[in-house]
Amino acid sequence: MKKTVKFTKMQGAGNDYIYVNAMQYKIEDPAAASVAWSRPHTGIGSDGLVLIGNSGIADFSMRIFNADGSEAMMCGNASRCIGKYLYEKGLTDKTSIRLETLSGIRTLKLDVRDGKVCSVCVDMGMATGIEEREVRGAYPHKGIFLSVGNPHFVIFTDDIEKTDLAEEGPEIEHDPMFPDRVNVEFAQVRADGSIRMRVWERGSGITMACGTGACATAVAAEFSGRAGHDTVVEMDGGSLEIEIDSEGRILMSGPAETVFEGEIEYDF
Repeated sequence: MKKTVKFTKMQGAGNDYIYVNAMQYKIEDPAAASVAWSRPHTGIGSDGLVLIGNSGIADFSMRIFNADGSEAMMCGNASRCIGKYLYEKGLTDKTSIRLETLSGIRTLKLDVRDGKVCSVCVDMGMATGIEEREVRGAYPHKGIFLSVGNPHFVIFTDDIEKTDLAEEGPEIEHDPMFPDRVNVEFAQVRADGSIRMRVWERGSGITMACGTGACATAVAAEFSGRAGHDTVVEMDGGSLEIEIDSEGRILMSGPAETVFEGEIEYDF
């Protein structure tokens, strides 16, 4: 029997997901729902599905499914959107929200003006496993591997416009060096210290932006001496401010926007 669920489509720097209140609606097969609803012509169209739920260890929880149905550990852009969703729908009056993710608890700090969330700063924790690696497949590259909740491989280039992301991204994502697959970022550091970045996301392909990818790129740039503690990462869909504090914690700030709301039938 078909059921109907209310959803909200939101985007952060162009990274768009479908958000569902899992405290109100139970989606039995979220992987199948993400695949069907993420299709641009026959579904809603998005980079994936985000379920917002209760938590026994934080204020709320999130589960995120990519457009191919695989479950992600964390998403920075989605986290900011969740902060806006929770506050503006009256599910919380807090401006500091603890969010449970598969990568641990993240703290969201909301910038609220006239009852609206203008921007959100997410404490992304610390990057781990930072090391230089070299892939030797069809597109050999030296880069920096690290995890910011999700695994990333950051490749620095002098001319990002020459990168064929659609060709190189999937090859590197599935390189045997990364048994769990990997998000791939190509980045160019500008003279003013800002970074232009494009991303191939594990499980979603080319996206307009990636919050954890922006954080990973900023950390990789600092690690390799290409940039300082504070930088702006510009992606196809917009820019994020990344600060790395004295303890190595990553603070990511940027916008979150509601695109539209609606209802969709499902029988997953």
